[in-house]
Amino acid sequence: MTENHELPAERRAAPKPAGVPSGDRSTYPSGEGQRSPWAWIPTLYLLQGLPYVVVMTLSVVMYKNLGISNTDIALYTSWLYLPWVIKPLWSPLVELLGTKRRWIWALQFLVGALLACVALTLPVDRFFQLSLAVLWLMAFASASHDIAADGFYMLALPTHQQAAFVGIRSTFYRVANIAGQGGLVYLAGELTERSGSAVFAWQVVMAVLAGVFGLVAAYHLLLLPKPSSDQPAPRGDFLADFWTVFKAYFAKPGILVVLAFLLFYRFPEAQLLKLATPFLLDPVDQGGLGLSTKQVGIAYGTVGLIALTLGGICGGLVISRIGLKKALWPLILAMHVPNLVFLAMALTHPTSLWIVSSALAVEQFGYGLGFTAYLMFMILVADGPHKTAHYAICTGFMALGMMLPGMWSGWLQDQIGYVNFFIWVLVATIPSFLVTALIQVPDGFGKKQA
Repeated sequence: MTENHELPAERRAAPKPAGVPSGDRSTYPSGEGQRSPWAWIPTLYLLQGLPYVVVMTLSVVMYKNLGISNTDIALYTSWLYLPWVIKPLWSPLVELLGTKRRWIWALQFLVGALLACVALTLPVDRFFQLSLAVLWLMAFASASHDIAADGFYMLALPTHQQAAFVGIRSTFYRVANIAGQGGLVYLAGELTERSGSAVFAWQVVMAVLAGVFGLVAAYHLLLLPKPSSDQPAPRGDFLADFWTVFKAYFAKPGILVVLAFLLFYRFPEAQLLKLATPFLLDPVDQGGLGLSTKQVGIAYGTVGLIALTLGGICGGLVISRIGLKKALWPLILAMHVPNLVFLAMALTHPTSLWIVSSALAVEQFGYGLGFTAYLMFMILVADGPHKTAHYAICTGFMALGMMLPGMWSGWLQDQIGYVNFFIWVLVATIPSFLVTALIQVPDGFGKKQA
């Protein structure tokens, strides 16, 4: 029998849980318009990341600048996770209706139009309700775009190129985060200082984003490759095909433990994430650090996200060296222990932007390390003939694990203050450690073979 390490690189298959069938990994996509992956992967994943940043992060800063309470910000922006939670329910539609290429550029034009609508709602009465409604629609469009983009990536590249460019797609997704949480937040702060109007500043930011989406969507309409395999799936009995995909997922070995891990691995981070920006912006007499919007863009949106990206890269290297099973506990400790920096800042209220930026860099670097373990476990669970849909189901449970704890986090912080809230975040790591102890990871999974 041929050992796995003797196979060509493009034919190696990662170990997987027993009972999970393996799909065909060797088909090279062919067809009209093959282009260098460098011509479209950076822009595709830049536009995959930006709407998520707008919906989940920029909205928090924007509403804080516009005077909305922490309780309302955490509750209502957490609801915006819902489209990512339930996207597996319509992921088969992307497989069955039209090509993924068409889904991609059409949804990008739609997101651009919705960003323009957000800009138009900000000066009017009931702007909070109206802008939330538009962001809700944008979240559905973005979640659908994620399904199409990830599926197109697998269809348009042979397996060895998928592996080669996975770091590139991740990098440009992170660039979108840095551009959004760093550059655009800084721009909003600068415009607010110059104009004296936070409303005007955020209108400009949303209008700039709308223009970017329109231009890149037109670029993709013209220049995305057209792999011959990008065709609608054969339509049999739609409901039967739909339920077959779901039944196969929930029939996986140890599925209850898998779901517990997906829901609780990021339980403390789900709560911390919603209050990190308000904590940085709130004045010292309210327990915050009293940073300006521009300073938050530098410290959290730029320095922090660069550290997060570097942590993700290092986490991937660690897993490729020793495998997920051996790396799992070091990575989860690296993810949760640095949450102590928020408690330390809440107790000491540092005034130096360098100190705050350094503390956030430590926390975000650890988060990047730990999150790679989570992503690799989802890849392990999704492996099989329905991996596109099954990965979407995994990300749905991931989003649910972020949505529910985030909803109450703002209310909890308002009740107990920032110091006690950050103590609670440390206590909330216990469920994460418990579910990590229960999962099963095959020896050598994720480890680069000789």
